[in-house]
Amino acid sequence: MPTQPPGHKAPVRIGARGSKLSLAQAGMMQRRIAQALGADPADPAQVERVAPLVIITTTGDRVQDRRLLEIGGKGLFTKEIEEAMLAGRIDCAVHSMKDMPAVLPDGLCIAAIPEREDPRDAFLSHIAESLEALPKGARLGTASLRRQAQSLHRRPDLVVNMLRGNVDTRLAKLAAGEADAILLAYAGLKRLGLGNFARGLLDPLEFPPAPGQGALAIETRAADRELPWVTALRDHPTTVAVAAERGALMALEGSCKTAIGAHAWFEGARLKLIVEALSPDGAKRFRHAGEADLTELADAEASARALGVSLGEAVREEAGDVIFV
Repeated sequence: MPTQPPGHKAPVRIGARGSKLSLAQAGMMQRRIAQALGADPADPAQVERVAPLVIITTTGDRVQDRRLLEIGGKGLFTKEIEEAMLAGRIDCAVHSMKDMPAVLPDGLCIAAIPEREDPRDAFLSHIAESLEALPKGARLGTASLRRQAQSLHRRPDLVVNMLRGNVDTRLAKLAAGEADAILLAYAGLKRLGLGNFARGLLDPLEFPPAPGQGALAIETRAADRELPWVTALRDHPTTVAVAAERGALMALEGSCKTAIGAHAWFEGARLKLIVEALSPDGAKRFRHAGEADLTELADAEASARALGVSLGEAVREEAGDVIFV
């Protein structure tokens, strides 16, 4: 049996959705958690013993024929998992950060954010190399209001078709001709070993991705947030950048009913942030940018969040209700 450092707790039951991407992401974190608990991450039996995966089907997984905004928003990917955590059936959950609502249920928290993968959106098509190269009136498949609005802002001639489903489903629909192009998170493609399917990557300064895109969120009960296996998963630069992006999300009351993009990055000790919101038809776009020097600050995360909130509030004040569906 693996030995466990003092203060660790095993087994740690990990809740995850059943999609290939969710299982790939949860598996990455399962090995990290097992290692923090003293197990050999290369030994599947040890890993499963100390950090077993618990598969939970969410409402967002079951309902695939409508936009999330029509059935309750992005919280539908987390609701059943969070209920299982509050009931004590699991100890943590691995989510895509971009799927996390701005406000969590009482008693739960985002306890750790590991190193971020590439945050950019990927362009996939069988007929064009880029969004700009699509023929007039081409069909863009997406269920994301942000991707719809950002694309229509640059190409108002495009026809946007609602396209939901996991990565495999969307790739199959593209191959079947249900859309001329689709946009997906490049991070998800890479984690599935499908990064080569991308024809190109969208500039995150011109097309800010969803707040937190490319990052994973380890959600736990609030009482568990400082357990050693939790703190072992944290990446400070990613945590600070995501805090800025989610600060903007909170200020804009971001949900699946608003087209919001935010991109934070470091240049030395300076954190830079771009926040934008668009009307659903892409006709109007509101952008604000700012930066903060975090060299001397004791609480960089709080300062980053404050930067995000201030830029989000500036966007909201300028946009008014134009950005809401």
